[in-house]
Amino acid sequence: MKTRITVVTGGSTPERTVALAGAGQVVASLRRSGFAVRVVDTCGGPVAASAEESLLGTSVGTAPPSATELEILAQRENLPELVADGVFEDADALFLVLHGRQGEGGELQALFDLAGLRYTGSSALGSALAMEKSVAKTLLRSAGVPTPDWLNWPASDPVGALGLPLIVKPSRVGSTVGLSIVRAERELDEAIGHALRFDDQVLLESFASGAELTVGVLGGEALGVGEIVAPGDIFDFESKYTPGAAREIFPAQIDDGLAQEAREMALRAHAALRLGDYSRIDFRLDAEGRLLCLEANTLPGMTETSLLPQSAAVSGCDFDELCRRIVDLALQR
Repeated sequence: MKTRITVVTGGSTPERTVALAGAGQVVASLRRSGFAVRVVDTCGGPVAASAEESLLGTSVGTAPPSATELEILAQRENLPELVADGVFEDADALFLVLHGRQGEGGELQALFDLAGLRYTGSSALGSALAMEKSVAKTLLRSAGVPTPDWLNWPASDPVGALGLPLIVKPSRVGSTVGLSIVRAERELDEAIGHALRFDDQVLLESFASGAELTVGVLGGEALGVGEIVAPGDIFDFESKYTPGAAREIFPAQIDDGLAQEAREMALRAHAALRLGDYSRIDFRLDAEGRLLCLEANTLPGMTETSLLPQSAAVSGCDFDELCRRIVDLALQR
């Protein structure tokens, strides 16, 4: 009998289209590997086979869905009802391809724990710790993982404390949605207002000006180190999802000592945040070339060209094997 996997995707976060694009490739991969796969959209319930191609073929685009679109989706999202209706009961494991607070912030994971359902990724605790950026940064520092200086908004004289430029971002949103780089003090209020559109908690952070690096973690092993060369100062939503806008170099063209340090630091960050089967840890270098951890992604993007699959590929783990290993780790629990 085939192992039954339900891919849980969609959601009503600004990263919905990213999740759907990844889910399409995960579904195809799992079927190639012989799993029995069905799809559930948390905003629409079970997806009929005839509707899969239309839904999972959704284009990411160069901007997140509008606030109006997200409000409509949120009215349709009722995961507790789907659990109560037994939608997930026949699955041996749930493969989570979700992003943002509702998808990887811990609440969904806690619900599945209560229902006795196995799922991929990190626990409710690890998910919540990584999603709350200020808490995550406190834990990282306590574990000896350097991270840029930060303040929680509201804060008195953030420019005096952090200098310019500085980063303003929602505390519990991913894909750089709502993020701004502030170069002059007069820009600060507008940047904070923009971040507040996506979250009621806002983080102010020193800007690290050096190269951006990323490391995947899978089953307790640090994977390959990659470098992201964005067209601007930050790897924003548009440069992430516009083909050819940014260069993603795997393996990163850095010296072996720095690459090893990044891998070791990724494992320390993963452990400090109590993360589970896999993650992706992002870094930037400061002006002196020292590694600073920006954040941990507990459910990183899962298209074949996303950063985690590329990190795995240069470690000898192709996309199909990556998906199989993620499933196996969930099944072992």
